[in-house]
Amino acid sequence: MLNSVPLFKQRPVQLALHRAASAILLGLGLGCMAQAQTFPVTVDSCGEKLVFNASPKAAMIHDLNMTDMALALKLQSQMAAVSGITGWYKPTPEFKKALGSIPEVAPKQPTLENVLSVKPDFFFAGWNYGMKVGGDVTPATLKKYNIPTLVLSESCVHIDKTRPRASMDLLYTDFIKLGTIFGKQAQATAQVADWKKQLAALPKPGGKEPVRMFLFDSGEDKPFTAGRFAIPTAMMETVGGRNVMEDLDTSWGTVSWEAVAARNPEFLVLLDYANDGGAEKLLKFLQAHPLMRHTDAVKNRRFVALRYEELTPGPANITAIEKMAKALKL
Repeated sequence: MLNSVPLFKQRPVQLALHRAASAILLGLGLGCMAQAQTFPVTVDSCGEKLVFNASPKAAMIHDLNMTDMALALKLQSQMAAVSGITGWYKPTPEFKKALGSIPEVAPKQPTLENVLSVKPDFFFAGWNYGMKVGGDVTPATLKKYNIPTLVLSESCVHIDKTRPRASMDLLYTDFIKLGTIFGKQAQATAQVADWKKQLAALPKPGGKEPVRMFLFDSGEDKPFTAGRFAIPTAMMETVGGRNVMEDLDTSWGTVSWEAVAARNPEFLVLLDYANDGGAEKLLKFLQAHPLMRHTDAVKNRRFVALRYEELTPGPANITAIEKMAKALKL
Protein backbone atom coordinates (compact mmCIF):
# COMPACT_ATOMS: atom_id res chain seq x y z
CA MET A 1 0.00 0.00 0.00
CA LEU A 2 1.09 3.55 -0.69
CA ASN A 3 0.91 4.60 2.95
CA SER A 4 3.17 1.72 4.06
CA VAL A 5 6.19 3.24 2.32
CA PRO A 6 7.91 6.32 3.81
CA LEU A 7 7.34 9.32 1.57
CA PHE A 8 11.05 9.82 0.76
CA LYS A 9 11.30 6.17 -0.42
CA GLN A 10 8.20 6.19 -2.64
CA ARG A 11 8.70 5.59 -6.34
CA PRO A 12 8.37 8.67 -8.60
CA VAL A 13 4.88 7.64 -9.82
CA GLN A 14 3.66 7.13 -6.26
CA LEU A 15 5.11 10.47 -5.18
CA ALA A 16 3.48 12.21 -8.12
CA LEU A 17 0.11 10.69 -7.25
CA HIS A 18 0.48 11.74 -3.64
CA ARG A 19 1.30 15.32 -4.65
CA ALA A 20 -1.57 15.42 -7.15
CA ALA A 21 -4.04 14.21 -4.54
CA SER A 22 -2.78 16.77 -2.06
CA ALA A 23 -3.10 19.53 -4.66
CA ILE A 24 -6.69 18.51 -5.44
CA LEU A 25 -7.64 18.51 -1.77
CA LEU A 26 -5.97 21.87 -1.25
CA GLY A 27 -7.73 23.27 -4.29
CA LEU A 28 -11.09 22.06 -3.04
CA GLY A 29 -10.44 23.67 0.29
CA LEU A 30 -9.46 26.97 -1.27
CA GLY A 31 -12.50 26.81 -3.55
CA CYS A 32 -14.82 26.39 -0.59
CA MET A 33 -13.18 29.31 1.18
CA ALA A 34 -13.50 31.45 -1.95
CA GLN A 35 -17.21 30.71 -2.17
CA ALA A 36 -17.93 31.39 1.50
CA GLN A 37 -19.33 34.88 2.07
CA THR A 38 -17.75 36.87 4.84
CA PHE A 39 -19.40 39.33 7.20
CA PRO A 40 -19.93 42.16 7.92
CA VAL A 41 -21.79 43.20 4.75
CA THR A 42 -23.28 46.56 3.83
CA VAL A 43 -26.31 47.11 1.59
CA ASP A 44 -28.18 50.22 0.53
CA SER A 45 -31.81 50.71 1.55
CA CYS A 46 -33.36 53.82 -0.02
CA GLY A 47 -30.08 55.67 0.48
CA GLU A 48 -29.45 54.39 4.00
CA LYS A 49 -26.54 52.05 4.61
CA LEU A 50 -27.42 48.88 6.51
CA VAL A 51 -24.58 46.89 8.07
CA PHE A 52 -25.03 43.22 8.99
CA ASN A 53 -22.42 41.48 11.13
CA ALA A 54 -24.14 38.13 10.57
CA SER A 55 -27.08 36.79 8.61
CA PRO A 56 -30.49 37.23 10.29
CA LYS A 57 -31.92 34.24 12.14
CA ALA A 58 -35.50 35.43 12.68
CA ALA A 59 -36.58 37.47 9.65
CA MET A 60 -40.05 38.86 9.09
CA ILE A 61 -41.07 39.35 5.46
CA HIS A 62 -44.09 41.33 4.24
CA ASP A 63 -46.21 40.66 1.14
CA LEU A 64 -46.28 37.95 -1.51
CA ASN A 65 -43.58 39.29 -3.79
CA MET A 66 -40.96 39.82 -1.10
CA THR A 67 -41.79 36.48 0.50
CA ASP A 68 -41.30 34.91 -2.94
CA MET A 69 -37.78 36.37 -3.00
CA ALA A 70 -37.03 34.84 0.39
CA LEU A 71 -38.43 31.46 -0.63
CA ALA A 72 -36.43 31.51 -3.87
CA LEU A 73 -33.30 31.86 -1.73
CA LYS A 74 -34.52 29.06 0.56
CA LEU A 75 -34.50 31.23 3.67
CA GLN A 76 -37.31 29.37 5.45
CA SER A 77 -35.10 28.24 8.33
CA GLN A 78 -34.21 31.88 9.02
CA MET A 79 -37.75 33.27 8.82
CA ALA A 80 -39.81 33.96 11.94
CA ALA A 81 -42.99 35.22 10.27
CA VAL A 82 -44.68 36.79 7.27
CA SER A 83 -47.48 39.34 6.91
CA GLY A 84 -49.80 40.74 4.25
CA ILE A 85 -50.53 37.49 2.45
CA THR A 86 -54.04 36.11 2.97
CA GLY A 87 -55.88 39.38 3.56
CA TRP A 88 -55.85 40.35 -0.09
CA TYR A 89 -54.72 37.40 -2.16
CA LYS A 90 -55.31 33.73 -2.74
CA PRO A 91 -51.84 32.16 -2.52
CA THR A 92 -51.02 29.30 -4.87
CA PRO A 93 -50.61 25.75 -3.54
CA GLU A 94 -46.91 25.96 -4.46
CA PHE A 95 -46.50 29.08 -2.34
CA LYS A 96 -48.27 27.49 0.64
CA LYS A 97 -46.11 24.40 0.40
CA ALA A 98 -42.89 26.40 0.24
CA LEU A 99 -43.93 28.61 3.16
CA GLY A 100 -44.68 25.59 5.31
CA SER A 101 -45.38 26.32 8.96
CA ILE A 102 -44.02 29.87 9.00
CA PRO A 103 -46.79 31.91 10.69
CA GLU A 104 -48.57 34.93 9.25
CA VAL A 105 -48.86 37.51 12.04
CA ALA A 106 -51.15 39.90 10.12
CA PRO A 107 -53.25 39.17 7.01
CA LYS A 108 -52.90 42.77 5.80
CA GLN A 109 -50.87 45.66 7.22
CA PRO A 110 -48.87 44.67 10.32
CA THR A 111 -48.99 46.83 13.42
CA LEU A 112 -45.91 47.52 15.49
CA GLU A 113 -47.23 45.01 18.02
CA ASN A 114 -47.55 42.39 15.27
CA VAL A 115 -43.93 42.88 14.28
CA LEU A 116 -42.54 42.89 17.81
CA SER A 117 -44.56 39.80 18.76
CA VAL A 118 -42.22 37.51 16.79
CA LYS A 119 -39.01 39.24 17.95
CA PRO A 120 -37.54 39.58 14.45
CA ASP A 121 -33.94 40.54 13.81
CA PHE A 122 -34.75 41.76 10.26
CA PHE A 123 -37.77 43.18 8.41
CA PHE A 124 -38.24 43.27 4.62
CA ALA A 125 -41.08 45.52 3.45
CA GLY A 126 -41.70 48.68 1.43
CA TRP A 127 -43.50 51.98 1.45
CA ASN A 128 -47.14 51.08 0.81
CA TYR A 129 -45.95 47.47 1.04
CA GLY A 130 -46.53 47.04 4.77
CA MET A 131 -45.24 50.48 5.78
CA LYS A 132 -46.76 53.94 5.50
CA VAL A 133 -44.89 57.23 5.69
CA GLY A 134 -45.62 58.56 9.17
CA GLY A 135 -47.04 55.22 10.33
CA ASP A 136 -46.08 53.16 13.37
CA VAL A 137 -44.14 50.58 11.33
CA THR A 138 -41.22 52.28 9.59
CA PRO A 139 -37.45 51.77 9.44
CA ALA A 140 -37.11 54.54 12.03
CA THR A 141 -39.57 53.05 14.53
CA LEU A 142 -38.13 49.55 14.16
CA LYS A 143 -34.58 50.83 14.54
CA LYS A 144 -35.46 51.71 18.16
CA TYR A 145 -35.87 47.97 18.72
CA ASN A 146 -32.65 47.09 16.87
CA ILE A 147 -34.59 45.70 13.91
CA PRO A 148 -32.98 46.66 10.57
CA THR A 149 -35.39 47.18 7.67
CA LEU A 150 -34.62 46.51 4.03
CA VAL A 151 -36.97 48.72 1.99
CA LEU A 152 -38.21 47.50 -1.39
CA SER A 153 -36.41 49.66 -3.96
CA GLU A 154 -39.50 50.21 -6.12
CA SER A 155 -41.14 51.95 -3.17
CA CYS A 156 -38.28 54.37 -2.41
CA VAL A 157 -39.89 56.97 -4.70
CA HIS A 158 -42.40 57.69 -1.92
CA ILE A 159 -39.61 59.32 0.09
CA ASP A 160 -37.20 60.24 -2.72
CA LYS A 161 -38.49 61.70 -5.99
CA THR A 162 -34.99 61.70 -7.50
CA ARG A 163 -35.02 57.93 -7.98
CA PRO A 164 -34.39 56.62 -11.52
CA ARG A 165 -37.38 55.44 -13.56
CA ALA A 166 -38.30 51.77 -13.43
CA SER A 167 -36.00 49.10 -14.80
CA MET A 168 -35.63 45.38 -14.18
CA ASP A 169 -32.88 46.29 -11.73
CA LEU A 170 -35.69 46.87 -9.24
CA LEU A 171 -35.90 43.08 -9.05
CA TYR A 172 -32.27 42.20 -9.67
CA THR A 173 -30.68 44.53 -7.12
CA ASP A 174 -33.15 43.75 -4.33
CA PHE A 175 -32.77 40.02 -4.86
CA ILE A 176 -28.98 40.29 -4.67
CA LYS A 177 -29.24 42.56 -1.61
CA LEU A 178 -31.40 39.98 0.14
CA GLY A 179 -28.99 37.21 -0.80
CA THR A 180 -26.04 39.26 0.46
CA ILE A 181 -27.72 39.91 3.82
CA PHE A 182 -28.30 36.18 4.29
CA GLY A 183 -24.86 35.05 3.14
CA LYS A 184 -26.13 33.89 -0.25
CA GLN A 185 -24.79 36.57 -2.54
CA ALA A 186 -23.27 34.06 -4.98
CA GLN A 187 -26.53 32.12 -5.30
CA ALA A 188 -28.54 35.32 -5.77
CA THR A 189 -26.16 36.65 -8.40
CA ALA A 190 -26.27 33.35 -10.30
CA GLN A 191 -30.07 33.37 -10.23
CA VAL A 192 -30.18 36.92 -11.59
CA ALA A 193 -27.83 35.89 -14.40
CA ASP A 194 -30.22 33.03 -15.27
CA TRP A 195 -33.19 35.42 -15.30
CA LYS A 196 -31.37 37.75 -17.67
CA LYS A 197 -30.64 34.83 -20.00
CA GLN A 198 -34.33 33.86 -19.96
CA LEU A 199 -35.38 37.34 -20.98
CA ALA A 200 -32.63 37.64 -23.58
CA ALA A 201 -33.99 34.48 -25.24
CA LEU A 202 -37.44 36.01 -25.81
CA PRO A 203 -38.42 36.88 -29.39
CA LYS A 204 -37.60 40.46 -30.28
CA PRO A 205 -40.58 42.74 -31.02
CA GLY A 206 -40.89 43.42 -34.73
CA GLY A 207 -42.93 46.63 -34.78
CA LYS A 208 -41.31 50.02 -35.20
CA GLU A 209 -43.52 51.67 -32.59
CA PRO A 210 -43.88 50.34 -29.02
CA VAL A 211 -47.23 48.71 -28.25
CA ARG A 212 -49.35 51.07 -26.16
CA MET A 213 -50.11 49.21 -22.93
CA PHE A 214 -52.23 49.97 -19.88
CA LEU A 215 -52.26 48.16 -16.55
CA PHE A 216 -55.61 48.03 -14.78
CA ASP A 217 -55.28 47.04 -11.14
CA SER A 218 -58.61 48.14 -9.67
CA GLY A 219 -60.98 51.06 -9.25
CA GLU A 220 -64.16 52.21 -10.97
CA ASP A 221 -64.32 55.99 -10.52
CA LYS A 222 -60.57 56.23 -11.11
CA PRO A 223 -58.27 53.39 -12.15
CA PHE A 224 -55.37 52.37 -9.94
CA THR A 225 -52.37 51.71 -12.17
CA ALA A 226 -48.60 51.61 -12.53
CA GLY A 227 -46.56 54.75 -13.11
CA ARG A 228 -43.04 55.40 -14.32
CA PHE A 229 -41.40 54.07 -11.14
CA ALA A 230 -43.32 50.77 -10.97
CA ILE A 231 -41.77 47.59 -12.27
CA PRO A 232 -44.60 46.82 -14.75
CA THR A 233 -43.36 49.81 -16.78
CA ALA A 234 -40.00 48.05 -17.17
CA MET A 235 -41.71 44.73 -17.88
CA MET A 236 -43.75 46.30 -20.68
CA GLU A 237 -40.63 47.79 -22.21
CA THR A 238 -38.91 44.39 -22.10
CA VAL A 239 -41.53 43.02 -24.52
CA GLY A 240 -41.52 46.06 -26.79
CA GLY A 241 -44.37 47.88 -25.10
CA ARG A 242 -44.85 51.31 -23.58
CA ASN A 243 -46.86 52.15 -20.49
CA VAL A 244 -49.38 54.78 -21.62
CA MET A 245 -49.31 56.17 -18.07
CA GLU A 246 -45.53 56.36 -17.82
CA ASP A 247 -45.84 60.07 -17.02
CA LEU A 248 -47.55 59.23 -13.71
CA ASP A 249 -44.89 60.54 -11.34
CA THR A 250 -44.98 57.73 -8.79
CA SER A 251 -44.83 53.95 -8.64
CA TRP A 252 -48.52 53.13 -8.18
CA GLY A 253 -51.40 55.59 -8.16
CA THR A 254 -54.75 56.67 -9.56
CA VAL A 255 -55.41 58.48 -12.84
CA SER A 256 -58.51 59.55 -14.77
CA TRP A 257 -60.33 57.39 -17.30
CA GLU A 258 -60.23 60.35 -19.67
CA ALA A 259 -56.42 60.34 -19.61
CA VAL A 260 -56.23 56.61 -20.28
CA ALA A 261 -58.81 56.57 -23.08
CA ALA A 262 -57.20 59.55 -24.81
CA ARG A 263 -54.01 57.50 -25.17
CA ASN A 264 -55.92 54.62 -26.75
CA PRO A 265 -54.09 51.59 -25.30
CA GLU A 266 -53.68 48.66 -27.68
CA PHE A 267 -53.05 46.04 -25.00
CA LEU A 268 -54.20 45.58 -21.41
CA VAL A 269 -52.50 44.06 -18.40
CA LEU A 270 -55.27 43.05 -16.01
CA LEU A 271 -54.40 42.31 -12.40
CA ASP A 272 -56.00 39.04 -11.35
CA TYR A 273 -56.43 38.90 -7.58
CA ALA A 274 -57.88 35.38 -8.01
CA ASN A 275 -61.09 36.36 -6.24
CA ASP A 276 -64.42 38.05 -6.96
CA GLY A 277 -64.37 37.46 -10.70
CA GLY A 278 -60.70 38.17 -11.27
CA ALA A 279 -59.45 39.62 -14.55
CA GLU A 280 -62.62 38.71 -16.44
CA LYS A 281 -64.59 41.04 -14.17
CA LEU A 282 -62.16 43.86 -14.96
CA LEU A 283 -62.53 43.25 -18.69
CA LYS A 284 -66.34 43.30 -18.49
CA PHE A 285 -66.16 46.60 -16.63
CA LEU A 286 -63.97 48.09 -19.37
CA GLN A 287 -66.27 46.77 -22.11
CA ALA A 288 -69.17 48.62 -20.49
CA HIS A 289 -67.23 51.80 -19.75
CA PRO A 290 -68.37 54.74 -21.94
CA LEU A 291 -64.79 55.77 -22.75
CA MET A 292 -62.68 52.63 -22.47
CA ARG A 293 -64.95 50.47 -24.61
CA HIS A 294 -63.83 52.48 -27.65
CA THR A 295 -60.11 51.83 -27.14
CA ASP A 296 -58.29 49.38 -29.40
CA ALA A 297 -57.35 47.09 -26.54
CA VAL A 298 -60.93 46.65 -25.33
CA LYS A 299 -62.49 46.40 -28.79
CA ASN A 300 -60.00 43.71 -29.82
CA ARG A 301 -59.94 41.95 -26.42
CA ARG A 302 -56.15 42.14 -26.33
CA PHE A 303 -55.04 41.51 -22.77
CA VAL A 304 -53.08 39.31 -20.41
CA ALA A 305 -54.19 38.46 -16.87
CA LEU A 306 -51.39 38.45 -14.30
CA ARG A 307 -51.34 37.88 -10.56
CA TYR A 308 -50.26 40.42 -7.95
CA GLU A 309 -46.90 38.75 -7.31
CA GLU A 310 -46.22 38.79 -11.05
CA LEU A 311 -46.61 42.57 -11.22
CA THR A 312 -44.71 43.59 -8.09
CA PRO A 313 -40.93 43.13 -7.78
CA GLY A 314 -40.23 39.42 -7.31
CA PRO A 315 -39.17 36.20 -9.04
CA ALA A 316 -42.58 35.82 -10.72
CA ASN A 317 -41.80 38.87 -12.89
CA ILE A 318 -39.79 36.67 -15.24
CA THR A 319 -42.58 34.24 -16.12
CA ALA A 320 -44.98 37.19 -16.27
CA ILE A 321 -42.84 38.82 -18.96
CA GLU A 322 -42.87 35.55 -20.87
CA LYS A 323 -46.69 35.51 -20.61
CA MET A 324 -46.81 39.09 -21.89
CA ALA A 325 -44.63 38.19 -24.86
CA LYS A 326 -46.82 35.20 -25.69
CA ALA A 327 -50.02 37.23 -25.46
CA LEU A 328 -48.51 39.89 -27.72
CA LYS A 329 -47.56 37.10 -30.14
CA LEU A 330 -43.95 38.21 -30.35
